[in-house]
Formats: sequence, C-alpha cells, structure tokens
Amino acid sequence: MEMEMEQLLSMGFSSELAAQALTATGGKSTLKATEWILSQKSSNPNLNSNPSPTPFQPKLDRFFHLHTKLSPSRTSPEPSATATATGPSIRTVPQNDPDDDSTTSYPLHNKRQKLQHLKPIIQLGKTDQTHEPLSERMRPRTIFEVVGQDHILGNNSLLRSAIDRNRIPSIIFWGPPGSGKTSIAKSVVNSAQERSLYRFVSLSAVTSGVKDVRDAVEEARRMRVKNNKRTVLFVDEVHRFNKSQQDSFLPVIEDGSIVFMGATTENPSFHLITPLLSRCRVLTVNPLKPHHVDTLLKRAVNDREKGLSQSVGMRVNVKDDALEFLSMNCDGDARVALNALEISATTAAARVADNQLKQKEVGLELDRDSDSAASEENMISSFAAVVTVDDVKEALQCKHLAYDKAGDEHYNLISALHKSMRGSDADAAIYWLARMLEGGEEPLYIARRLIRFASEDVGLADPLALNQAVSCYQTCHFLGMPECNVILAQCVTYLALAPKSIAVYQAIRAAQKVVQESVGQNEGVPLHLRNAPTKLMKELGYGKDYIYPPDNPSSSTQTYLPPSLLGYKFLDWPSRNPTQQ
Repeated sequence: MEMEMEQLLSMGFSSELAAQALTATGGKSTLKATEWILSQKSSNPNLNSNPSPTPFQPKLDRFFHLHTKLSPSRTSPEPSATATATGPSIRTVPQNDPDDDSTTSYPLHNKRQKLQHLKPIIQLGKTDQTHEPLSERMRPRTIFEVVGQDHILGNNSLLRSAIDRNRIPSIIFWGPPGSGKTSIAKSVVNSAQERSLYRFVSLSAVTSGVKDVRDAVEEARRMRVKNNKRTVLFVDEVHRFNKSQQDSFLPVIEDGSIVFMGATTENPSFHLITPLLSRCRVLTVNPLKPHHVDTLLKRAVNDREKGLSQSVGMRVNVKDDALEFLSMNCDGDARVALNALEISATTAAARVADNQLKQKEVGLELDRDSDSAASEENMISSFAAVVTVDDVKEALQCKHLAYDKAGDEHYNLISALHKSMRGSDADAAIYWLARMLEGGEEPLYIARRLIRFASEDVGLADPLALNQAVSCYQTCHFLGMPECNVILAQCVTYLALAPKSIAVYQAIRAAQKVVQESVGQNEGVPLHLRNAPTKLMKELGYGKDYIYPPDNPSSSTQTYLPPSLLGYKFLDWPSRNPTQQ
C-alpha cells in the first residue's frame, strides 16, 4: 500500500484523504482510490477540508489531462453543475499551473475516463523538469558527501584539519576530469566550522583574464574590510593561464587578500610556475573507482529533489546491470557517468510516451466497472521509465577513454608500452598499444618510438630488430589507420619477444658523460688517426705510423683513444678476435 499512498500524495491529495480512499477501495489500486476521492469530492465539496485550504488538485494535472474543456464563460472558481440533453452531469474544478498565470477549468466525470484521454506525464510534468545537467545538480555540498578521495579528506588529513580549525590554505587540486576537483573546493568552503567567514568566488581560466582576477581581488579586499570575510578564489583549468597571468596571483596570496584554489588536469610541475607552487599545497585527486561511481549513480537515482527524476519529470528505475555497465565504462569520470545516465533516462522516458501512444491507437480503455488488474498495472507502470543496459550503451556510444595526446596520459601510456616490451610481456605490450590506438594516438609516433626501442633495448642481441621497426614505420606511413594496427602489433610483439641488450645504450651514455665532464680534457685526435689528403698535412705528421688493419690482421699494438683515455671501456660486449673482423 506504500506505493499507492506515495502516488496519491504526489497527486496533491492530503495524507488523511489518501488513507481514507485506500481503506475504502481495498488499498491495491491507485486508480480506484483516485476515483473514490473524485466521487466523494463531487458529492461533498467540503470533505476533509483543512483550516488553510489549498486548491483541490494542485498537482493532478501532472498525471491526468482531460481533453474536454469548458468555454471561458463557463469557467468558475466555484464548483457548478451543468446538465445537457446529450451528456452526463459534469463538475468543473479550477486547475492552477505554476507556469501559467491563467486559470483553466477541466471537467471531472463521475465515471472513469478512457485511457485515450490521458496524456503521458513527460508532456505535462514540465514544472518538475530542469535543464541544469544532472552532474551539476548532484555535486556534493559538504566534504561528507564526497566519495573516493579519502586520502585527502580523511580524519587526519590536511584538509580536514584545516576545516576544523577554520584555516583553509591555498590549494591546487590536480586530477583527471570528473574526479571531483571543483566539488571538493566548494565542499571545503561549505564545510568550514564558521561558514559565514568565507565567500566562494569561481573563475574559469578558459574565459577569464587578468582583469577578472583583479576585479575579484579588489572585491575580496573590500569584503574583508567591510564584513571581515575571507574570499576563496577558485580558478578552474588554471594551467591555461600563461606565466604573466599566474604571476598576478602571487602578491594577493602572499598578503592574504584571498585564499587561492586552483584545479588542473595537467601536471603542475610542467604547467604552473614555481613561485605559485611554492605558495600552494598540491593535492592529487584520484580517478574514481567503479564502486565509487556506482554510489554516485544510485544517489542520483534515489534523490527526488534534484536527482534523475527531475531531468525527465517522472519516476525513473535503473536496472542494476545498467548501473554496473556505466560504472565500469566511464574510466573513473563521474561527469561522464552521470551525463550518460541522464541521456539514458531521457531515452527511457521517450519510450514510455511511445507506449502510451500505441495504447491510445488501439483504443485501450479502462472501464470503471471492469476489474482488469493487468490494465491498471500497465497504467501505473507507464508513469515510470525503466533504464536498461541497452539505453546506457546507446548513451555512451563507445567506451570513454581517458587520453590526451599532449598531456600526462599520453606519456604514461607510451611509457607503459615501452616498459612492457622491455619486460618481454607481449600481452601487456599489445594491450597498451590498443589503448593508445583507441585513444586516437598518431600511429607514426608509436612507430618512431619502436625504432628507438629496437636500438636501445634490443640492440646487438638481435640487430634485425631495427630493420623490423623501420619497416613498420614505412608500412604505417603507406597504409595509415586502421589498417596499420596489425603492423604495429606485429612489430611490438617481435620486439617484446626478442632477446634484449642495452650494451650499446649504456656505451653511448658513458661516452657522452666522459665528453660532457671533459675527462681527458677532450684533447685532439691522435696524429696517426688523422686524415692526410694534402702534402702539408703529411709533413705535419698526419696519418704517420697508422697501421691498416686489413693488411695487418694480427696487429694489436695500435691504439685509437686519446692518450689520456687509454684503457677506458665503454662497451660491455664480448671481445672479438681481430682475425674475424
């Protein structure tokens, strides 16, 4: 009976009247209870009146809309009866629409109306719909509603201690999109012990400039003098500010005019200036785990005030497998998951409207004297949209991949590919290759990295690896994507399974270090190694005493390093017999 009571209350009936109706009709049919109320109201307008009466049906038009209307001349705020020769007695009740200042009267028949006279709720529930994105409406209001970031919001964390002591520091939040950077910044201010001491001002580095920052700072100074309020200036995408723009924050952070909070998806070490980093604490915000995303999705489904039902103007049920699919395929991005859920609910709500239209076309009707439980259940269920996993897949279209060709994820993935091949794990190498290709990476970039790997990590252990890598690059250049994916996979597999040697890599690094540190004073080339194309050079001793190895294969007395470096070993490789050269 709880569901029936809930539906009657949502129609605007008082709890006392709804309870009477359910008791009188057996408590199993919302429609019968509604008709009982209407019939009782028709015969006794003062039934269950309250000291402060409200309009009879303040929310009923969200569920039922009767096509037959009385002319304006017959509209009256008071109930009246009109008899005609061709129709039954009809009562009219004023219907107030919050979105319309006019009052329109709809007739109430004593007999149950046909289903074809009913319009779906999604057409009439516009007062319950909102165009603000679900992801924005469901932002956490306090730190206790934030999920998945216990490492920075735990009991003994920096932020929790700062909130408890009303000493919010300047902070830079670094993390991927949809992990909660903006939400945490707002919730920190809302959770302060003395919330009235702070005001939150938000700017976006995408649309704001130095002038906007200066205006915000001047206002912050005025508010501090006037009301003793500190301003928390939050700058989203702060990495988009150039060096001079970032410099503008330094003096106002230093003198305490503002508490600075920034959010960035890029590595602060590379994109933010050192003086700004020295004045702020950098906190890493982690991607959300699937169970964290699942918590947020269920919160959106169950929240009736600002949750999913407000997006479509009707109750929404989401299948468990749909929630699981969303949680597993959003790559820890709560915004992607919530937006996809909202789109899925819209699809499901549209399906409800289509089903009602089909019922209307076949002339399905509910007769008052008929006891068709199946028809009533169909009628009631039509007010709820059911989101399936197919709806979610349609909303996502394809799996969301966290990848940025110029950002951290770009270098993280190529590093994972390189290290997997170095570790001879072909399966892992192919997986990271697929991640890069599906993320939209340029195949020629990958091929260039494979050429480097062939010499750096395979080297002399398999000299043919370099041929394979160069051939891979040329083939990728000829074919392009998507055909070259197999060529890249073949080369990656070959390099992963090939024997490894970094002897050449270590040798060149050691030699470069010697040169950079001027070991041996970087002395000139020994005379016997110099070329002597002219008579003068020969007279100066160029090429004198040089031994030509092909004519003297057994000679081992000739040296090739400068005198100060004689005996140095750069290449760690088994020595070869000179006769084999």
